[in-house]
Amino acid sequence: MNKKKEKLSLEKKHNLTGWAFLLPAAILIFVFCFYPMLQAIILSFSKKGTGGASTFAGLANYSRILKDKTFQQCLFNTVFYFIIQVPVMLILALCLAQLLNNPKIKGKGIFRTLIFLPCATSLVSYSMIFKSLFATDGLVNNVISAIGLTPVDWFQNAWAARFVIIIALVWRWTGYNMVFYLAGLQNIDYSVYEASYIDGATPFQQFTKITIPLLKPTILLTAIMSTSGTLQLFDESVNLTAGGPGKSTMTLAHYIYNISFVETPKFNYAAALSVFILISVAVLSAIQMKVGDKRD
Repeated sequence: MNKKKEKLSLEKKHNLTGWAFLLPAAILIFVFCFYPMLQAIILSFSKKGTGGASTFAGLANYSRILKDKTFQQCLFNTVFYFIIQVPVMLILALCLAQLLNNPKIKGKGIFRTLIFLPCATSLVSYSMIFKSLFATDGLVNNVISAIGLTPVDWFQNAWAARFVIIIALVWRWTGYNMVFYLAGLQNIDYSVYEASYIDGATPFQQFTKITIPLLKPTILLTAIMSTSGTLQLFDESVNLTAGGPGKSTMTLAHYIYNISFVETPKFNYAAALSVFILISVAVLSAIQMKVGDKRD
């Protein structure tokens, strides 16, 4: 009986110790994440009244979203980046991880570092590099002219500017996702591939029948992170194209920043837009979890 009591007290002590370590982090997460989120939701249902006091506005800010032409343009841009960039980036990252996981390739460490390096580059620095590359007299147009094609005015054409952002995003984040896939691939015993090779499986069959099924949890994780990151895209829109030409490349996050800090501040409406992004990320993540996670 005494031993049982000692065991229970020891478990209780361990639980309390665990909570003692978790509590500071939990408090910080609540204060800096959940509390501002809650405040933004409350703010989205109010409007600035006379004397600067906030009054309840119901769904007025949300109904305004449906009539906002700039919001519709920014939503189109953000969805376009998401549809094109995320699949291309994840497929490319998966192919590179598969290639660099091959034990027969020499110098894998150098290649892995070089592909991952863009992720560690300063956002402002790499935006300046891409602006110079795609400038009217930049390297890209010089190469296009050299092969006999007409140079493109990348930052004055809406579709061209959108594709510059997509190219920049793929260049920056492919290596980041590749690292996740490499980690997953290194947990797959290479003897599985050797056994399938003996059974006559081609490299493509190995990729589709072994690699992809065993990497499903990792693919799901990177898809959710990429979805969240793209819907909140801000830096490339601000630093690379400044939302131009006009507002043809502006993202939702960039628009929220503008109506909060660049134009006359409209924090209530900005909060409503932020809640819209939050709900969009949550819904898309839930759909991806439902579709991608087939565990019972």
